[in-house]
Amino acid sequence: MIRKYTKKDKSVLIELLRQNTPQYFDPSEESEFEYYLDSELEDYFVYENNTKIIGAGGINYFLEDKSARISWDMVDSKSQGSGIGKKLTQHRINYLKGNSQIEIIRVRTSQHAYKFYEKMGFKLEKIKRNYWAKNFDMYIMQMKNESNT
Repeated sequence: MIRKYTKKDKSVLIELLRQNTPQYFDPSEESEFEYYLDSELEDYFVYENNTKIIGAGGINYFLEDKSARISWDMVDSKSQGSGIGKKLTQHRINYLKGNSQIEIIRVRTSQHAYKFYEKMGFKLEKIKRNYWAKNFDMYIMQMKNESNT
């Protein structure tokens, strides 16, 4: 089941981030994620299986350039490869299809996960080396919001 994030989910999501560190996130990103949950959260979703949160991902909006960004995606390390990330990403893409103000959907990811987004239909725009942390490059990717093309 995919549902909206609530503040009571925060500690579980911090643990999910830790499970994905250092493979997908640098340890320095934990404080940034906590800040995001407390101060920058717009739409954020969790994936539950038998009441246990095993995945999460958000959306942030940039209406001045008619775009939205998929953000802070993570899946429980034991559940990776089972389609949860794909379902969460597709859920957010479908969610954005109903928003006529959004023409472009972006994602900022790393060299460790960009192939996943490529399979989901995102195209690489640019790469910034060592952006997130040492050996964590930022891959900026985008797709058109199909409802607005």
